This record gives sequence, C-alpha cells and structure tokens, in this order.
Amino acid sequence: MKPLRSILSLLLIGIILLAHPANAFAFCGFYVAKADAKLYNQASQVIIARDGDRTILTMANDYQGDVKDFALVVPVPVVLQEEQVQIGDSSIIERLDAFSAPRLVEYFDSDPCTAYLRRDAVPAPMAQSAPGSTRGASADEAFGVTVESRFSVGEYDIAILSARESNGLENWLNHNGYRIPRGANQVLHPYIRQGMKFFVAKVNLGEFEKAGIQLLRPLMIAYESPKFMLPIRLGTINSQGEQDLIVYILSRQGQAEVTNYRTVKIPSDAEIPLFVKNEFSEFYKAMFQNTYQREGRNVAFLEYAWDTANCDPCSADPPTLEELKKAGVFWLDNNSNRWPNVFISRIHVRYTRDKFPEDLTFQTTANKQLFQGRYVLRHPYTGEVNCSAGYEYKRMLARRFEEEAQTLAKLTNWNIQDIRQKMNVAEVVDIPWWRRIWPLR
Repeated sequence: MKPLRSILSLLLIGIILLAHPANAFAFCGFYVAKADAKLYNQASQVIIARDGDRTILTMANDYQGDVKDFALVVPVPVVLQEEQVQIGDSSIIERLDAFSAPRLVEYFDSDPCTAYLRRDAVPAPMAQSAPGSTRGASADEAFGVTVESRFSVGEYDIAILSARESNGLENWLNHNGYRIPRGANQVLHPYIRQGMKFFVAKVNLGEFEKAGIQLLRPLMIAYESPKFMLPIRLGTINSQGEQDLIVYILSRQGQAEVTNYRTVKIPSDAEIPLFVKNEFSEFYKAMFQNTYQREGRNVAFLEYAWDTANCDPCSADPPTLEELKKAGVFWLDNNSNRWPNVFISRIHVRYTRDKFPEDLTFQTTANKQLFQGRYVLRHPYTGEVNCSAGYEYKRMLARRFEEEAQTLAKLTNWNIQDIRQKMNVAEVVDIPWWRRIWPLR
C-alpha cells in the first residue's frame, strides 16, 4: 500500500471542468498487450463528457490511505446543487482506460515465395472519414466564506463554498478539519478572483461502511459553463514530483486538445524487436519518459483519438450505450436507432509545478482523424525459400532487424548494444547472392 498521504488529499483537479470490416490492409495480426493507467504509480483519471457549455465530469483518484483522512477540494465554475452530483462507477473508467490504452500488436510474415509481403504493407489502423462542518453561518462569514449548499451523496459529505479571499478560505478549511498544505492560499487566490466556487468533499464513515465498499468511488458533477478547463494547480501544492493525469474527453465532435500547452501525438506505428512482447510495460514507460523529456516536459500527449463505435485493432470492446451513459454522455437519444456521435480523446499529461503553472484548458475540434499509440512486432517467415523474392526477403531481414533495434533505441534511449544482444538474431545471415542459382545441396 502506498504511504498514507498527509493531510488533505487535494486531488487536483479543480475544474473549473462498428467495427469496420477488415480488408486486405486492415488489422490482421493480434493485439497482444496494452499500456494502461496501471503503469503509473500516481495517476489520476478524469472523464469529461462535454457538449456545448454542458459538462459532466467524473473524477477518480488513486487514494489508498485511510478513508477518514480523505478530503477533496475542487474549484468549480458554479454553485452545484445536490442533484448535480452523483456517485460514479469505477468500472467505466477501467473500460475507457482499456479501450484507449496504447497497444502492442504483432504480425507474421507470410511465405515470401507465395505472397511477398512488403514492409510498407503493415496495415495501419483503419482511417475513417472521417462537510463539512457544523459551524454556524456567522462563523463562516467571519472567514469571508459562504456555504452555498451542503448535502451528502453516497459515502461523501459535500459542501459548496464561495469565498471573498484566499486566506479566509484557507482558515475556514483549517477550522473545519481540513489540513491545508502550506502555501495553499496562493493557489486558491486565482480561483477566487475568477469567481469560482469550491466543491469540498470528505468521507462519511458511516455511509462508507454501510455501502460495504473497499475503495472510494468516483464523484460525478454536472454543470454549465463556457470554461472548458481542468484545474491541476491544487494538486501540485503537496507534491514536488511528477504526477500523471489521464483525461478521457468524450464529445460529439472530433479530437480534443489542450489549448494552453502543446498537444503532441505520442510516437506510434513503430516496428520494434520481438523481445519487447515480454517487456511492453517497461518499453512504454521508457518511451513515454524519453519523449516527455525530449518535448521539454510541458506538453500534453494524445494517446488515442477514435470514434467509440469501433476500433482497429481493439484492445478492448468498444463501450456500450449503457457504459457511455455511465461515463456521463448525456446527448444519447434513446429513441434513435443510429449510433450516437461519441468521439473519445485520451490525453496524458505528466505535470509538475514548475512546468505546468496553469490549469489545463481544452477545446474540441472537427478533426475526426483516427489515432492510436500502436507498436508493431513483426515475426519473420522461418520456412525455407526457393525463389528470388524469398532470397531477397532473407537478405533484407538483417537490415530490418537492425532498423528495429535502432528504432527501439531512439524511442527509449536504451543501449543499442543491449538491444542487439536481446534480439538474438545472430543466426540471421545474409544469403549469398550465388544461392539464387546454386541452392544449398
């Protein structure tokens, strides 16, 4: 179990926030592994279902300490009423994670003498068109804080606060049993200046025990606001290190992107050595960290962008209509036979206080280009060959393996000599040119 987080777990985030039939070049290999959120020790996951100014936000956290010490403070754009807050289903986050995770796929070369498979024939993914406290109101006012509403949802006691100044809000939280990290008032101030409210939640132990659950469930909030943003600065107060945040944005339109930081696509469609099949988690973590460093540690990575109606290859089945509802998709038409427009963008942010001084702001676009983080293993043909195409195929294998080694080294910054040793391709020798007319006897 992870060390108990001191104090207030300020989870971050303040927001305020068919299968296409395979053809000759469609996926014909096997999906073999995925790099999901379990790779990261500290990864918050958020689902944002957004259409127009309407948003349903689902927040999951990795808190594993004693639930009595858990508390959450999230800036929100409006005062939320009880009916705007719901308990989410953890399984839907796991489903979207599995569906959109970067993936490893493998292909098997066919006999080059019957159907020579060109390297550039590796099928690409199918591209489609596109609590609070019991203090009285007067005591709250003394801090310049107004408790706008107070209610309970599931295992959480929730208060919605507004504040006139950050010191008062900090003092209110301290006086109500929330241990705020030093320096919090400086981070709270910009939200107060923007007129934002504060969603404050702590665990009702009686309801938690009554629910018979082991882990805290996600919280969902619904609101209207032109602001399409996700507060992350609160989460940097009590953390000096890197934190991973995975955001699943569901929209009617196309790809979503971060507008105040660069959004770049994670490297994809690289052919890498076969041994990576047993080291895919290590590969992806090293590749991500290397890319993160190369991009200056202040970019958001697009890991997946796809219509939820299909996938190719699929790391998990597409979400069902019922699962999309659980994810907060509110524009579904129960009376329509048409599959709704629901496009998912998976954005992975590794952030630190110094490199991400601003909250994340987003926009959705009309771009429906499909993208996935995909890495390819290609098994060579190992049978005998007795044709010129086969001789050429065998001759080019050594060069192909070296290219795979170089690609892997470039992606991960792993030592090239170690990679070559692990590839164990010493038996692959260039076939002499004279073997074309004088085969082995």
